Amino acid sequence: MTTAETTTLLAQLRTLLDLTSTEIQVAETRVAQARTEAVRNELTQNASNGRDRAEAIEQAIRDLGGFPDVIGPFLGRAAAAVKALTEQAQPFDEALLGDLALEHQLLDRARYTKALAVSARNKDVENLATRLITAHAATVDWLTTVLAEDALGGPAALRRTPIQAFTGATVKLVNVPVTWTTRGIDRALDSVRSVPPALNELRNRGVNAGEIAAKTISASRDAALNAAERVTRQEGADDAADALHNARSATGVLDASELPIADYEDLNVSQAVAAVKDLEDAADIRAVIHYEEAHKNRSSVVSAAQTRVADIAKEIVGINS
Repeated sequence: MTTAETTTLLAQLRTLLDLTSTEIQVAETRVAQARTEAVRNELTQNASNGRDRAEAIEQAIRDLGGFPDVIGPFLGRAAAAVKALTEQAQPFDEALLGDLALEHQLLDRARYTKALAVSARNKDVENLATRLITAHAATVDWLTTVLAEDALGGPAALRRTPIQAFTGATVKLVNVPVTWTTRGIDRALDSVRSVPPALNELRNRGVNAGEIAAKTISASRDAALNAAERVTRQEGADDAADALHNARSATGVLDASELPIADYEDLNVSQAVAAVKDLEDAADIRAVIHYEEAHKNRSSVVSAAQTRVADIAKEIVGINS
């Protein structure tokens, strides 16, 4: 292997090491956003695997006669920490797109490094690059799936932070056209997810919410949403009633009889898991997840439902399970 080939390989490995340090920090940051224990364990394992890959890259650098950059990885982790803080002011999807861009960069550089290693006939670096390609390709698929889950209305494998939820809701409301459609009302209610703003928006758009407010002022939020939906439907405002129904579903306050699975309340864990796996509509699965999280909170059922949403998302974006 020539000096020029060694120099080029070292440069790429050092860059991969810096980016891997950033990746580790991102994975550790995302652990707190995991929706289920399974996702939390996966992210924790990803961070651990990232550290293993970083050590392997450092060893490859030493084997080539170089010295790992001490400052670079430190700056990479520091940059990731700054990124984590900065993206709190971004919508959830933009934050994940940033993560996906990082993984694509790691994947592309790993592929380039493999080509360099093959050309230089360095089998050890070639094997390392193959390992990196496999890992980053899997992470790209996972992040793509999470974004697709979010696009389907979620719930995604990762939860929004409170600031991301607020920012995303603001962006959605700013982009709502002056002439509101049913979809616009639904989007606003799903984003805000609280009764007073939802009723205010309906009132501002010409829905008679006075009677609703009078009937529900002393009730809880859940009862208020239920009554609001019932009254608006009685008044013939079906579009608004559907929007309120979606809001009720998103907050987990549907009655068991309203769920897309018959006699859901009487099902044990195994039966509920089997029933969830037969659902085809992401909205139906979301309703079950929100109901479970608000009432029974059976982790096995929530995980099975989340997996079903992920399968639908993968099918949409063309990822083979």
